[in-house]
Amino acid sequence: MIDNETLFLVVDTETTNSIDDPFAYDVGFAVVKATGEVLEAHSYVVADIFLDKDLMASAYFAEKIPQYWEDIKSGKRVLTSFYNIRKTLLEDIAEFEVEEVYAYNMRFDYLSLNNTERWLTKSQYRYFLTKDLVICDIMKMARDVIAPMPTYKRFCEEHGYMTKNNRVQLKAETVYKFITKDLDFIESHTGLEDLMIEKEILAYCYRQHKAMRKKLWEN
Repeated sequence: MIDNETLFLVVDTETTNSIDDPFAYDVGFAVVKATGEVLEAHSYVVADIFLDKDLMASAYFAEKIPQYWEDIKSGKRVLTSFYNIRKTLLEDIAEFEVEEVYAYNMRFDYLSLNNTERWLTKSQYRYFLTKDLVICDIMKMARDVIAPMPTYKRFCEEHGYMTKNNRVQLKAETVYKFITKDLDFIESHTGLEDLMIEKEILAYCYRQHKAMRKKLWEN
């Protein structure tokens, strides 16, 4: 049973290279309560990747690079090594006694973090997160809790958020529009900003008190 004071860590990455072999250049993470309240938050730009012009040329949101430089100059984001980012994340996990780490479509973020760790350390270190942590997927929660709601299906049908197979979309942006009723919302596609909507979806799912899967490798 999860109570409102239970703490989680939510992470989101933005990547370059390819979708099958991604490297993280933007890592945002936050310690949050099950209610969605944020206790600690960080926004990092991965210097090892971001300063590699050849790698960043293939970033899906490469047009945002000038804005990242502005954010770094203003202090909104911190440019630092992947090593320091991981160190800070694990320190937050220890300080707040976090046991579960979440992302929306965690399979991708888990891949991008591990892939970056392996590439930068030449596979000396292979996993970004430690083995004692429970790895969870907010999208899996939404699939069990939100997708079956008749109100969500009507919402998707009315606003054109159905897939080609006539199923409801489960993009984080679409789910967030549903739970907030903000049809004008547009996802930022930057780490910290995106996890702030994802932790709201997490909190919404827990508020429904429904049976749901959350572990990444849970069938």
